[in-house]
Parts: sequence; structure tokens; C-alpha cells
Amino acid sequence: MTSDTVSHPLVAGFPVALEIPVQWGEMDAYGHVNNTVLFRYFESARIAYLERCGLIESYDSDRIGAILHSTECRFRLPLHYPDTVVAGARADQIREDRFTMLYRVVSRAHDATAAEGRGVIVTFDYTKHIKVPIPTDVRARIEHLERHTSGS
Repeated sequence: MTSDTVSHPLVAGFPVALEIPVQWGEMDAYGHVNNTVLFRYFESARIAYLERCGLIESYDSDRIGAILHSTECRFRLPLHYPDTVVAGARADQIREDRFTMLYRVVSRAHDATAAEGRGVIVTFDYTKHIKVPIPTDVRARIEHLERHTSGS
């Protein structure tokens, strides 16, 4: 996996985009990448986004981090080995204690969207085991990321 600065026209507007090679072992008995793997691609993009917005750092320092509330995927195109995907993540619907992440996975081989998804991320105090408001500095970094993304 490469850095989170990869570009592709289909992920314009996504402040985080990773290039991920499709692995032979990700294919299933039907000869395409197993559907569960798309959720791993989303996860990789999500973690890169959480690093950029400071939620990983917040967890390390204050035990205030992210917890995945729910997630979904719309499968659009089967993936196969060999291929490389670009997995993009962006924040949407930022509320007091949560935000929605939007994902897009693009096949380089087909130059097309393979999957789109969303996940609800809740900020969580891992010491007290309760949801908490998004830390002010994290919210500011999310807003900065989204405001300064080309194509938005």
C-alpha cells in the first residue's frame, strides 16, 4: 500500500486516497475478489483518514478515539487479480459526536468504480466507555481536510 496522496479522477474530492494492490489470495471460489475484502479497503482508507484528522493521535494521548457504528457497501464491479485499486475516504454529515465517512474504491484496470460505501464513525472515550463530542482540534482538522480537497 502506498501513501494517502494518490490521485485518480474518480476520487477527486476525497482528501485521502490509497493505492492498494489486489492480492491473488483475495479472490474467492467465484474467481473475483471476495466482497468482504472491499470492507478491508474501506478500513485502510478510513484509518488513513483518522490518522490525518488526528483521531489516532487523540486515542494515543487521551483515549478519545473512533468507533465504527455501522457500515455499508454498494458493489458495482467485480475485481480480479491482477489489479490495483484506489480507495478514497472523505467525511460527510459532521455532527456533535459522529460523522459519516464516504468511501469509493476504483479499479485501475477498468478505470471504473468497483464499490462505494459509507460508515458512521462515533467519537468514543475508551476509558469511560461512552460516546463523546468530537474533540475540537479533530473537528477543525476534518473541516480543513474537507475544505481543502480538490474537486469539492
